[in-house]
Amino acid sequence: MHPLLLRARAKIRDATKPIGEALVGAVTISLLRTARYFDPIKTADFLGRLTRLIGPLTREQRIGRANLKAAFPEKSPEEIETILTGVWDNLGRVAAEFAHLDHIWEHDPAFPEKSRIEIGPRTHELFAKLRLDEKPALIFATHLGNWELPAVAAVAHGLDAAILFRRPNSASANEIIEKLRAVKMGTLIPAGRDAPLKMAEALRNGQHMAMLVDQYFTNGVEVTFFGRKTKANPTLARLLRQIDCPIHGTRIIRLPNHRFRAELSEEIEPVRDASGQIDVQQTMQAITSVVEGWIREYPDQWLWLHRRWR
Repeated sequence: MHPLLLRARAKIRDATKPIGEALVGAVTISLLRTARYFDPIKTADFLGRLTRLIGPLTREQRIGRANLKAAFPEKSPEEIETILTGVWDNLGRVAAEFAHLDHIWEHDPAFPEKSRIEIGPRTHELFAKLRLDEKPALIFATHLGNWELPAVAAVAHGLDAAILFRRPNSASANEIIEKLRAVKMGTLIPAGRDAPLKMAEALRNGQHMAMLVDQYFTNGVEVTFFGRKTKANPTLARLLRQIDCPIHGTRIIRLPNHRFRAELSEEIEPVRDASGQIDVQQTMQAITSVVEGWIREYPDQWLWLHRRWR
């Protein structure tokens, strides 16, 4: 394409970007507000069906298929498509459940069989230790199952938690999203240049700092993920160099009949170099390996739709 046409296209794209973001924001607000008037389970079923229908028409379908083929070369094309269908279904359900974050957590230890959330004995033990040991901790999570619920779980069970999150591009959408998150999600720390300072401050104040660690990070450290090199966000390991504290992983897996299972991993030992200093790259590799193991168990519940490898 001629350079003049390329520049003209870039100018048009830049000029229309705010309009597009405003439109996305308006649609997001409308959907979230509307979803709150309907039964969360029926809404999740509906949006799951809708995303299964619409998702395959998008460019993300191609990204997801390429990612899955690279991660699971042994799987047949039919198996890959089945996983992708599950990915879209899970994404639609997460979107529906997000509108009901303030009341979706249903766990009664006295009647676990009647609860929507299943929590095993070992996770109860580990969580109690985190809550009562009067120490800060670093908690990592991944876009697996419902990745919004771990923060809700922490607050619901009395854990003083701070959550790193990324604001959407639309200011109007961000406003309603932050209101929903703020209801039962602890201290919210937006991603940005000053985020590491705020995260370190939260740890020094004895809080439990949680963050997602499974997306590509341009200025990150190199790790191997499903046999391929990629970049991981080193913030978690770098924080360990400032504040020595336990590391745990958490995931909330989707189960049949609209139920979930919440899990907290055993403590992850950081990797140290010969001098005893935290090895940032190797520690992030250890965490990435845990995440990979989780995804291999439930590949249809992970968000394969972003470019994890570049």
